[in-house]
Amino acid sequence: MSAPHVPVLLDEVIAALGPQPGDVVVDATFGAGGYTRAILDRGATVHAFDRDPDAIAAGQAWPETREVPPRLVLHPRRFSEMVAALGEAGIARVDGVTMDVGVSSMQLDQADRGFAFSADGPLDMRMSREGESAADFLNAAREEDIADVLYQYGEERQSRRVARAIVAARPLATTGDLARVVRKALGHRPGAPKDPATRTFQAVRIHVNAELAELEAGLRAAEVLLGEGGRLAVVSFHSLEDRIVKRFLREAAGAHAGTSRHVPEPKADSPPAFARVSKAIRPSQAEIARNPRARSATLRAAVRTASPAREAA
Repeated sequence: MSAPHVPVLLDEVIAALGPQPGDVVVDATFGAGGYTRAILDRGATVHAFDRDPDAIAAGQAWPETREVPPRLVLHPRRFSEMVAALGEAGIARVDGVTMDVGVSSMQLDQADRGFAFSADGPLDMRMSREGESAADFLNAAREEDIADVLYQYGEERQSRRVARAIVAARPLATTGDLARVVRKALGHRPGAPKDPATRTFQAVRIHVNAELAELEAGLRAAEVLLGEGGRLAVVSFHSLEDRIVKRFLREAAGAHAGTSRHVPEPKADSPPAFARVSKAIRPSQAEIARNPRARSATLRAAVRTASPAREAA
């Protein structure tokens, strides 16, 4: 069985995880299952998390879910809940954790999910299909709150102009509505290398799904779950995510210079929780040619030490 989408940096992620027969590995972002397939093929057991019910439903057809005992266990939950979920399954330690952070290709390709402006669809963007949608937020929030989201999560320098245009155009119902408003507010040159709506769509999606808080919590959960020698491999797709991962690993490895508003500062005498922290690993030009989505990907990996998990501040 093969996954419909090949994940980015697949070979590099598997090399960082080094899965072996009998290992227990968490795929925190199951998606279309590309990493899980490669890990299963190496004989390991995978506990896969995804809050998207479509991803879980597709995974239930995999034969490894029906093995005795199953080598693929699906958890329809946020990956920040992995400690509790695995505890309920009687598992306190795992050999590897991998995360492919952000929206999946599968979600982007489905217009009815409302993640992309390449095809018109409902202004949704919810990974779990539950809670506040993008339309709910944009049609009800204060102009200054929308501007803050666009600036913080999309690094949109003209966030106030875009927010003002969104409020003036309300109600918005579709991805096309939002894209047209942003393009008009910022000016759109057909054929430009980057659509001006890109940053707004990223920001609203991150806000609706609380993605950065989820990443922070997931990294802390991985630190708790990984046993000595366990491996962490995280793929991110933009600077906000990568900054969180980089800070987390730097501080978890014992580099305490500076402070982070994202990750609790460890006690000065805390022994390092991670070692062998990799430099940023990026895709080759050949991979980018095969899969343009890989262009912005960054992999960071590390190995868990024997030290206890740090206490949250």
